[in-house]
Amino acid sequence: MRLSTAAVDPSSLRSASSFSAATYLLRLPSRNLPAVKCGGKSLTLASASPCAAASPNYLFGRRALMYMATASFLLTSPSFAAATDEMSLLQEEIRKVLSKGKAAGLLRLVFHDAGTFDKGDRTGGMNGSIVYELDRPENMGLKKSVKILEKAKVQVDAIRPVSWADFIAVAGAEAVLVCGGPKIPVQLGRVDAKVPDPEGKLPEESLNATAMKQCFKKKGFTAQELVALSGAHTLGSKGFGNPTVFDNSYFKILLEKPWSSSGGMSSMIGLPSDRALVEDDECIRWISKYADDQNLFFEDFKNVYIKLVNTGAEWTRSV
Repeated sequence: MRLSTAAVDPSSLRSASSFSAATYLLRLPSRNLPAVKCGGKSLTLASASPCAAASPNYLFGRRALMYMATASFLLTSPSFAAATDEMSLLQEEIRKVLSKGKAAGLLRLVFHDAGTFDKGDRTGGMNGSIVYELDRPENMGLKKSVKILEKAKVQVDAIRPVSWADFIAVAGAEAVLVCGGPKIPVQLGRVDAKVPDPEGKLPEESLNATAMKQCFKKKGFTAQELVALSGAHTLGSKGFGNPTVFDNSYFKILLEKPWSSSGGMSSMIGLPSDRALVEDDECIRWISKYADDQNLFFEDFKNVYIKLVNTGAEWTRSV
């Protein structure tokens, strides 16, 4: 059987693979060339002249076809589609009730649910138990945030039940995004707790830097991760820049130490624990880096947020 070189339309291939060549050549029989399906698209194979085979463009055969078929399967497999549809459903309903003014409260809800984790006794973590803990003094004001999410969760549960832990984790990521912060991918599949977490597990606002670092170490977080997470205080009414914009203003203002001036509103900026961080040699190194490089802060915050919402979680499926 004689073989000639056939050219594949590259615009169709780019949706299913990451090849960068402008033109792709495939050796197939020149007669009755079939259409190849990839990612739901039909690739038309047209006969090419023999001289095209001598061009420096990439040649591929059976291995590339298998890659294309595998990519198409992954993109259209039921499990992949189901996970994508579930996340889209959560995001759609959350965005209906979310505004920039509500973002700080939703992000605080994430921290107070996940922040109870204790690496020593393996209690707490991102498990939705916050809904049983709203009357605790440290959770004052969070009932409003839960009620906001309840409106969206009812709509989602009517289609596909979702745990509170998943819902809160996704809501926090959406809160960061709507305020201009990084896009944060969140894995779904957390199982909700049936009882509240032990009391006294959240970091106290009055801790100094040494105590804060020790507290976060017990939860599995480094000093750098502590500083990155603290950057979320840029949202809300703590005085770190625009209360509805997620940026690196928190770190810039920490370096200025406005509370040092006598009197005025500047003395009200931040929590005691915020002010303590800038007095610690290890913490101030990261504060300075994030003040100078917002992109670095965004990347590190994204990574530590993912770690936070996975900490202590139990899963319906492996991650």
